[in-house]
Amino acid sequence: MDLMLEDKVAMISGGSKGIGLNIARDLAADGCHVAISGRTQSDLDTAVKNIAAQERGRVISFCGDMNVKEDCEEFLAVAAREFDGVDILVNNVGGSDPKPLLETTDEDWLKVFEFNLFNAVRLSRLLIPEMKKRGGGSILNIASIAGRESGSAMTYNSSKAAMISFSKALAQQVAKDNIRVNSLAPGSVLFPGGVWERRIAESPDGLKSWSNSAMPLGRFGKPEEISAVATFMVSPRASLVHGACWNVDGCQSRSNI
Repeated sequence: MDLMLEDKVAMISGGSKGIGLNIARDLAADGCHVAISGRTQSDLDTAVKNIAAQERGRVISFCGDMNVKEDCEEFLAVAAREFDGVDILVNNVGGSDPKPLLETTDEDWLKVFEFNLFNAVRLSRLLIPEMKKRGGGSILNIASIAGRESGSAMTYNSSKAAMISFSKALAQQVAKDNIRVNSLAPGSVLFPGGVWERRIAESPDGLKSWSNSAMPLGRFGKPEEISAVATFMVSPRASLVHGACWNVDGCQSRSNI
């Protein structure tokens, strides 16, 4: 299927590894030009080489912290200058804090919400005027099944639920501008350098008993399984997918909705 992404321009925050990297790579493979952000230049350099191997879309990187307003502004400026505008935004930056309530401070809560919501709000606010100039666009917020049901760290649950709610509300606001907004809720995804790689290494049985009981497929998700869905969701082929939150979790979640 032609996803109609040829010469579209996408910005992906947290695009140097894992899910973000695979989304950038899949978009580039379909002819989309991509700009990725990350906080470590060496990771970005490796990612750019990886993505450039697709040989269709062009790729650039920006080293900065999307929790900093000025870095968000500069990321957009770099992408818009290089590609003469932006059509797609993927908000992929995220983080967690496993502490229970009585061990958390106000600062702990603000930090997690900054990672999982506020930078997405900030980048969306910056990008929407740019998308209007091009007659529309697509925003995809990478949430989590933890935003749809309980079971993870409470700060993570709360902030990801807020991201899903924000996505729905924003979708209603910008529909008139031909800008689609959706969220995607992955389950537990394993990739090099990710949190699950560390937890597996720390577990006596490599989390095998947990994965067998928690995941009907008996395995972790792969980042390319998430990116395949994300690439379709941001593409013009998904023209009626708007205000939605799609689970991509191998039936790991238990909610009916």
